[in-house]
Parts: sequence; C-alpha cells; structure tokens
Amino acid sequence: MSKLTDLPKRILIGRALRSDKLGETLLPKRIALPVFASDPLSSVAYAPGQVMIVLSVAGASAYHYSPWITIAIVVLMFTVVASYRQNVHAYPSGGGDYEVATTNLGAKAGLTVASALLVDYVLTVAVSISSGVENLGSAIPFVVEHKTLCAVGIIVLLTLMNLRGVRESGKLFAIPTYVFVTGVFAMILWGAYRGFVLGDDMKAPTAGYEVHAEHTGLAGFALVFLLLRAFSDGCAALTGVEAISNGVPAFRKPKSRNAATTLALMGGLAVAMFCGIITLALATDVKMAENPARDLLDKGVALGADYTQNPVISQVAAAVFGDGSFMFVLLAAATALVLFLAANTAYNGFPLLGSILAQDRYLPRQLHTRGDRLAFSNGIVLLASAAAVLVYLYGADSTRLIQLYIVGVFVSFTLSQTGMVRHWNRHLATERDPAVRRHMVRSRAINAFGAFFTGLVLVVVLLTKLTHGAWVALLGMVIFYATMTAIRRHYDGVSEELAAATEEPDEEEVRPSRVHSIVLVSKIHKPTLRALAYAKLMRSHRLEALSISVDPVETKALREEWTERGIDVPLKILDSPYREITRPVIDYVKGLRRESPRDVVSVYIPEYVVGHWYEHLLHNQSALRLKGRLLFTPGVMVTSVPWQLDSSEPARQRARKRAEWNAPGAVRRGPVTPVKREKQGVKSQVPGR
Repeated sequence: MSKLTDLPKRILIGRALRSDKLGETLLPKRIALPVFASDPLSSVAYAPGQVMIVLSVAGASAYHYSPWITIAIVVLMFTVVASYRQNVHAYPSGGGDYEVATTNLGAKAGLTVASALLVDYVLTVAVSISSGVENLGSAIPFVVEHKTLCAVGIIVLLTLMNLRGVRESGKLFAIPTYVFVTGVFAMILWGAYRGFVLGDDMKAPTAGYEVHAEHTGLAGFALVFLLLRAFSDGCAALTGVEAISNGVPAFRKPKSRNAATTLALMGGLAVAMFCGIITLALATDVKMAENPARDLLDKGVALGADYTQNPVISQVAAAVFGDGSFMFVLLAAATALVLFLAANTAYNGFPLLGSILAQDRYLPRQLHTRGDRLAFSNGIVLLASAAAVLVYLYGADSTRLIQLYIVGVFVSFTLSQTGMVRHWNRHLATERDPAVRRHMVRSRAINAFGAFFTGLVLVVVLLTKLTHGAWVALLGMVIFYATMTAIRRHYDGVSEELAAATEEPDEEEVRPSRVHSIVLVSKIHKPTLRALAYAKLMRSHRLEALSISVDPVETKALREEWTERGIDVPLKILDSPYREITRPVIDYVKGLRRESPRDVVSVYIPEYVVGHWYEHLLHNQSALRLKGRLLFTPGVMVTSVPWQLDSSEPARQRARKRAEWNAPGAVRRGPVTPVKREKQGVKSQVPGR
C-alpha cells in the first residue's frame, strides 16, 4: 500500500528534498514579487468594481465621488507600505504582525492578530478564486455556469502546486502575474493615447445602460455613510500587504532589504493600476450595480436574471482594445490567472504563520513540520480545506464573500503598527546615538500615523460592513482565538505534568516495589509459547497466565493441555458470562493495582502478523482494543509479542525493496543504506502514567 500511495505522491509533488536543501528554495525579488504580492496586485481587478457597485445605490451620478475615494485609498496604501517597511527591518524572523504584537503588546494581542490573519488568509483564497472564476466566465460561459465546482477544482490545483514547494510554484506563478501587470499598463497607456491624442470616444459595453437608484438625493449623514462604505470596499486593494512581512525568511539575503524593496515595488504598481482602471472606467462610462438584474436598465427595462455583470476591468478592456480582440482575450485570461494565483499569497502566509503558532504551542505541532518538498504541507492542506468549504457555502460569489473581507487584515494592521510604536519607544529609552535616534523617531512617526489611519479605517469597516456579513469574519476570529487558547492550555498542562522534578522525587518517581507480569492466553500455540518464554526473561516478582472463559468446552481443553504440557506458569481463568474479553482483563488489572498501588502490572499480549491488508479483516481486533484500553490504565505496561506468519514474508521483502529503492535523481544524494530487520521481534508500548 505504501508503494502504491508513494508513486502518485511523487508524480504530483515531486521527489522529497533533504533538509539541507532549504537554502535552495529561497526566492530572489523577481520571483518573490509574484509569490507574495500577487494578492494586492490582482485586487485591482475587483476593488474598483466594488467602489462603483456601492456608489450605484445613489445612482450613476454618485460615480463622480470615485476619484476622491481613490485618493483616500492611495494615501492609505502608501501609509501601510511605509509602515511595513519598518516592520521587515525590525522583525525579519517571519513572525510579522503576530511577532510584533506579541513582543510589544502581549500574548493576548498577538493571539488576536494571529486569529485575524488566519481568517483573512482563508478569505483571500476564497475571494481571489471566486473573482477569478467570474472574470474567466466573461469569456467562457461554462465556467460561470458551474463556478462553484470550477472554484473548488482550482483550489485543489493550487494546493498541489504549492505542495511542490515555494520556489517551484513561484516560477509557475511569475509569468501570468507579469503578463497581467504588463497588460493592465498597456491598457492604461493605450486608453490614454486613444483618449488624449486620437480623441476617440471609447464606450464600455454598459455605457448605454441606466442605473436605477435605490436611494435618491442622499445628503448629510446618509451620503457620508455611503462614501465610507464604498471606501471600505475599495480597501480590498490593501489585502495581502502584510504577507511580505510574514514571509521575510523566504527571501534571499539580505532578507530585510529585499523584502522592503519588494514592498515598495508592489505598492507603486498596485496604486498605478488602481488609479488607471478607475480613471478609464469613468472615461468609458462603465455601469455597475449591486443587483444588476434589477437595477441596470436598458431603455427603461430591467436587464433581468439572464444578465451577467462583467467586472470593471473586463468592460474597460472591451472599450479600449475592442470586445473579443486579441488583447482583450489575453488580458481576460491573465486577469483570471493572476486572481487564481493571488491565493498564493495566502498559501505562503497561512502555513508559515501556522508553523510559528505551532512552535508557540497555539496550534497542533503537526503544522510546525515541513513536508517532503520543504513546504509546510499540513498548513497548506488546512488552508485549502477551509477555503473550499467557504467557497461552497457562498456559491463562489465574490460580491458576498468580499463583505467578510478586510476586517481581519485591518485588525492586524492596527495592532501591528501600535506595537511598532511601542517598539520604538522602548529602544529610544536606551539609545544615545543622535543619528540612530533621528532614524527611530522618523520610523516611530511613520508607524504612529499608520496605526491612527488603519485604526480609523477599521472603525469605518466595522460600521459599514458589520450588517453586510463582516460579523461572520469576527465570529471566525473568535473561534480561532478560543481554539488556540484551548490548545495552548492543553500543551501547557501536558508539559507541567510531564516535567521532571528538580527537587526530591515524589511518589510517582519512586521505583515500583514489585512487577506483576501477566501473559494473556486464548489457546496454546506458537505465539503464546513465545510470549511465555519472553516473559520469563523479564525480572518479575510474579508471573501468571490469564485466560478469559467464553466457551466452557474450550476452557476445559485449554486447562487440560496446559497440565499435559507441564507449563510451569500458573494459569488463571476468569469467567465472562457476557462473552466479553476486554472488560474482565481491565477489571482484573485494576483490582491488582488497588491491592498494591505501588506495584506495576506488565501485560504481555501475543499477536500474529499477517502480510496483506485484507487479511486483517478476517481476524478480530481484540488485541488492538485491549491495548487501547490498557494504555489508559495507570501503572500498567503493555508489551506486544509478535509472531510473523508466512504471508508477512512477502510484505517484509517489499518493505526491504522500498528501503533499497532509489528515487529518480536520488543517486546524486548518495546510496541508501538498507536497514537490517529481524524476522521475529518484540515491540513494547509504555503508556504514560
């Protein structure tokens, strides 16, 4: 079975890598940009549309507020990028916001940040994949008709690609990301040339439609609330900025400088593309609506349920390049691909953060270990599973999913920048060099402004999005926080219970006064005789054989054969009127412990080993059930005495061949030394007290 599962695994994710090859997986800036920044870069494909959809509530005339909202988002983007550049220099170990908050604000703040980031990473995958499916559906109707199935399938494909390793997946992701960025800038420049130089009148496919205003004549607080909601939806463009601070260890040296450079490059590209798309959308008269089937009108008639609203970037591309042209199709395909690959930001951030949290005992330890390809495989699979469930529940609808978005990321932004202010205050208290102090004061000012601005945006997001679905994200954060707190409490309890005492040994560490050995017997055969012989070699104060009487005839035959063979071990038989095997043994062992609490009971269980999985179905599992129960009985040691049947010999030979088999390319790593194994052996299980 192992060989059957190993071959597909190697085909899908490649050969295993040695631990000392980890340095070869580090990323140069040209690969790190698409790996860590694909989320904020690709968000320009849906963030402008979200701004226009919200403004459409007041009618198409409200679109003239778009430039002011865009300016606010640009200022926020530059603020966050500048703030995180301080983070990557001060905390290059990869803990990111979690490490900053924990170090400067305490464990509870750090756990709050971690909960927010974990939720945000899951939503990043769900939103990016769903938006990508919708963009692809503008060119391929089948995709949008089966978008939930397509979205889940793409999540599975991305998971397999990431399981192959960060560097290998990064190379695959770089091409579509750069094609997308190039295509967007080509669209912006060509649109500007056509508009300003050629004087062409470019019109989007929806330019002739009217927008039915749900609320007309908005003013005062209602208008401010609408603008704030549009601003909060547009802030989706900032998601993923924090991933670079979490992924500093994946960069080549000098890590901090390369990460800071990548951050600046990402911020500049994202701002330029966002501004360009919003400008062209207004110039080409794009119309968007929250409920397009009802609120978009063609000559006064609603378009109806059959109408599919294409994203803003698709409509702008149709106006600039021509609907169905080569550049239109190329940009549509690149947009869909980069949105799919934008989820890769989360695929790199979530497993790394999960590993750090597991190391701090807030998540299961399995998330801390790397897989065959030196990626955090368990974290990748966990992220994919959570995102797939979310996509299924929300029908891969990006408009519904995006309402859950942003809350988590701005919680982490605000706490992280507040922590950085505390960080600089602590260092300024001891630093005396004037030049260094000036640098620290400047950095503190940047982080203080970042904390204030992102905190203000967090309040806006909570006020405007809470009733539209953001409460689900908050609930997810609470669940993550409670779960991680419970896991940490469990691990702390286990560590405290298992810690070796440094003072006088207590009662639990005193050597047992006696060992009472019991050999379980069902009938007299080779496994039983071997278990008896092995038990005699141990230093036991008392040795006896124990059998459970289920059938009086078989019990009588066992007693007679025991006497005829002259076995010099006392045989004790317990009656079981309800034909149970496990309970009488457990009760008997517990009775011995009650009589002599300082005695240890050693139970020997003879077993025979078969070679094929289907042969296990033909034998009862009483020994397995009995071991499981005995492992939870204090003061009891369980020893399995195996007897390999002839059918197990082929299995042993197959195992030896697998040990000696060299994977393709493994010869370069040196020969594999076979491990010698005895045919018969004894394996012991010692349960904890």
